Amino acid sequence: MTHLLSILLFLPAAGALALLFVPTPKSVRWTALGTTLLAFVFSLVLILPFDAHSAGAGGNAAGHGGVRFAEHAALIPSFHVFWLLGIDGLSLPLILLTTFIFPLTCAASWKLDKSIKAYFALVLLLESAILGVFLSLDLVLFYVWLQILLILLYVLIRVWGGPRRRYAAGKFALSMLTGSVAALIVLVAIFINAHSFDMLELPALLAAKFAWGMPYWHLEMLLFLLLLFACCLSTAAVPLHTWLLDALAEAPVPLGMIVAALLLPIGSYTLFRVAYPFFPDAARHLWLVVALIGTISILYGALCAIAQTNLNRLLAYSSISQMGFITLGAAMMTPAAFRGSLFMMIAHGVASAMMFFSAGVLSDRAGHRDLLRFGGLASTMPRFWGLSAIGFFATVGFPGLCGFVGQTLIILGLFQALRPDALLFATGVALRGKIFTLAILAAVGLVLTAGYMLLTLQRIFFGPERPEQKDFPEIDQRETTVLAILAAAAILLGILPNVFVFSMTGKTVDAFFGGLDKAASAAHTSPGP
Repeated sequence: MTHLLSILLFLPAAGALALLFVPTPKSVRWTALGTTLLAFVFSLVLILPFDAHSAGAGGNAAGHGGVRFAEHAALIPSFHVFWLLGIDGLSLPLILLTTFIFPLTCAASWKLDKSIKAYFALVLLLESAILGVFLSLDLVLFYVWLQILLILLYVLIRVWGGPRRRYAAGKFALSMLTGSVAALIVLVAIFINAHSFDMLELPALLAAKFAWGMPYWHLEMLLFLLLLFACCLSTAAVPLHTWLLDALAEAPVPLGMIVAALLLPIGSYTLFRVAYPFFPDAARHLWLVVALIGTISILYGALCAIAQTNLNRLLAYSSISQMGFITLGAAMMTPAAFRGSLFMMIAHGVASAMMFFSAGVLSDRAGHRDLLRFGGLASTMPRFWGLSAIGFFATVGFPGLCGFVGQTLIILGLFQALRPDALLFATGVALRGKIFTLAILAAVGLVLTAGYMLLTLQRIFFGPERPEQKDFPEIDQRETTVLAILAAAAILLGILPNVFVFSMTGKTVDAFFGGLDKAASAAHTSPGP
């Protein structure tokens, strides 16, 4: 079927259009949920013919090999803009994560009673926009879908957020606009130098251009730094993280799930899809800058999380810390670290969605998010405690849960950078000392993560039972279903990571490093330092 990806892309948007003709709030909710479930089932079809053993074969120098279900049609031929869609081992897991999270988001929105039809229509359009980002292989198309999803998120936060929603939405918009301007400069510069927006062809075209001499090498460094800045804004890396604190504090629970589980990984996805393939030599020379950004985010996010008494702000800082591990893994440019980072995008999506939904359950019952006013809920709400604890331990990196796999591979990937065949390898003690220092700091971040998560568990579920919480109702069937599905995903990803992620990403990562090895070899004759 030649238009499978277009059907998947526009299926949620078609559901949003159908909501215009749905009469009652109840039917609106069921139509939205049914549409997202249909999109999830449809996305599973992509797995069946996906041959993991050849997913990286026949690719170009950047590792964008094994693209499946490719669609190509002219949009603006005079400017080389095409409707170019495709999936590979990098995008497929994130597409599945997107279609998995949105039905749960609709279920989490069940009690929302403000402008129901408009809300669910925007949520469905948002799903199409996020799918557009992951499916697009034309740089202009990728950029346009990204801008659409940012506009939709701004409107959703601005209209359905909390008391400070105007401030939070404005800060979110200003931050994302800044990153968009930086990305637009990169896009224009790429077109001027390569006369193409095809993300499959651009790595080879740019490599040939940047090999011409010193001015082009400096241009590559500048464009990589601009793109890194845009990605760091999207991932809320320190010190560009403050928009996330306000957005997650004011956004309703379902939007918090989407921002933490899907918007943050888009920045990391852009690193792997655009920054590293297009500018591999600059990424290699600036690896320490990327690594420091990741390490500082790990430690700063964890330390700030320990000091929080507001549950949503604690989870926001936790997300900043977790995304720091992904950035650190990208900086190492080793197969283990890359695989760990790609896996952690999925693991963080599942665990963070679970944590924000659990925070919403508590907020609905207590009317506040103050951790110091909770206590003893393990006896009042035992089913809630049993399910939500899985999300806490998944974030900590408990063995057998999703967080453990990604964190472990990233730490192993740091030491893999010391091998003689590694891209960052250099003789002498300098590299070894830097890698060991980064590994120690990352390990400290893991300890701090365990500390603030266990402290949060203690504050909410243990200790003396608060009198005002004795009448809290246990989670209902809807809430139990959402938490149980997320808990099952966290467990399955933890015990069967190869089945659910690595079987899709393995060959794509291998092809990716084949391209980076060629770039590293060429760099020995380049004018770079």
